[in-house]
This record gives sequence, structure tokens and C-alpha cells, in this order.
Amino acid sequence: MKTDKRDQTSFRGRQGRDRKSFSSSGRDGRRKRPVKKEGASDSLLICGRNSVSEFLKSHGVRRVFIKEGKKDERLISLASLAEKQGVPVEEVSEERLDDMAGGVVHQGTAALLKPYEYADLENILSEWEGKDPFLILLDGLEDVRNLGAIVRTAECAGAAAVLLPKHKSPPVTAAAMKTAAGAFAYLPVCQTGNIRQTLEMLKEKGFWVVGADMDGESLYYDANLKGPLVIVMGAEGKGVSPLTRKMCDFCVRIPMKGKVSSLNVSVAAALLMYEAAKQRAES
Repeated sequence: MKTDKRDQTSFRGRQGRDRKSFSSSGRDGRRKRPVKKEGASDSLLICGRNSVSEFLKSHGVRRVFIKEGKKDERLISLASLAEKQGVPVEEVSEERLDDMAGGVVHQGTAALLKPYEYADLENILSEWEGKDPFLILLDGLEDVRNLGAIVRTAECAGAAAVLLPKHKSPPVTAAAMKTAAGAFAYLPVCQTGNIRQTLEMLKEKGFWVVGADMDGESLYYDANLKGPLVIVMGAEGKGVSPLTRKMCDFCVRIPMKGKVSSLNVSVAAALLMYEAAKQRAES
């Protein structure tokens, strides 16, 4: 039988949060003022056929670069799709593509994206009101490739959004987008402010907060991960910060059977996200 702190409070938190659904209104029933939307980052260059194709489908491309000379059917198809959307296509030498890619495998194509726009968290919550969304908050993540891997898994697992604290997370870069294999085009990523304030706001709306921690009180697959949920993942090698851990309603751990003491953060996040997805499918 799955037990955690929520079982001891009849599935309601200290602020009267309901595990079945959440409300995007405040505790007094009045809708709070929307959070100011964060500005977009600078334009980004992505490389590779799959990445260029996915962003063309999402209409997020400013310009496409194709290597000059003989082209295969895939490159011809990409150029055709771009032209149908009114996106300029420029033929460049392979040497120039190499310079633009900076060591990233480009497969004969690259694209200059429109400035990345972070999603508004209030809008996301409004879209999911009355449902059981789960969010992923990244506390101190440093490697943009881990960010890309987490966003990719979150999109596949059905997460509502990934939350990036503005001062404790890397920005969305071309390397993150490459790792995500197009997931940034579909999954909302929100840039948030203070972690404590963000989690307090989400708790008031009915979310439970679970942290991934080596000393968590229960195994992740024994914990109740149903209902509106925030999964907090910490930094590589450091884990969730002590202050953020205090904001968690409970923490879970992943059993380690080998000699290595921990998993890569993106792999650990994947386990928790798919367990949350599995429990939702069973309910």
C-alpha cells in the first residue's frame, strides 16, 4: 500500500489543498494578477535534419541554411517545407556550415530560430485547471544537455511544463534544443522567479511538491504521485538545495543496487515522471 505524508492528512495539505484537482485562483477565490511574462532570449542556431524539421513544423524558424551542391531527398524536402512557410532558404558551403555549427553535427542543414519565448505559468495553470498536471522544477541545474534531455522526456511523458528558476538554471540554448530533439517546440518551458515563492503559489493552488533526494523517506514507486504535482530535481552532484528541500511536502529516493551512488539527473527525472504518468493511467 502506498503511503506518504499525504495519507496522514486525508489527502489535504496544511493549506487545505485538494489532491484531486487544483484551482488557478488564490485561496480567497479571486484570480491573482498574472505573472509578468519573461522576455525572450536571443536568436538561436540549431543544426541537424530532425531538429530543423521539428522547428519548421512549429513555425519557429527565421532562416534555413542548406549546404550547396548535390542534395539528397531529405534536404530537398526541408527546403521545400521552408519555402512553403515563407522562410528564407540560403545555400552555403559545407565549410561555412561547419563554422556555424561549432563542432555540432549539422547533417547539411541548420536553422536560425526566432527568439525563444518562455511560456507564462499562469496561462499553463489556466489550461490545466481541474485536471491532474505534473510540473518539473529544476533547482540549480547546470548542464544544458541535461536540460534538453529532461524537456524531451517531460514532453513524452505528458508533463504540463518545465519550470526554470531564472537565477538557478541555464538558459535555453541551441545545445539544449539539439538534445531535446524538437521537444521545445511542443512543451511549455516557464522561466520563474524565486523558488520559494513559486512553490508557495503552486501549493495554494492545490499542488503537492515532491523532491528527489538520496535520503528521501520513501521509494519513488511507493509514493503517491497522483494529483497536481511538482517534481523538484536538483543540481548535478549536489541535489536539491536545503532551502528547497524544506519546501517539499515529501521526498523520494531511487534505489541504487550497484556501486555507483547516483544516476544522471535527467535519468532520475525520467523515472519520477514516468511513475507519475503511470499512476495517472491507473487511476
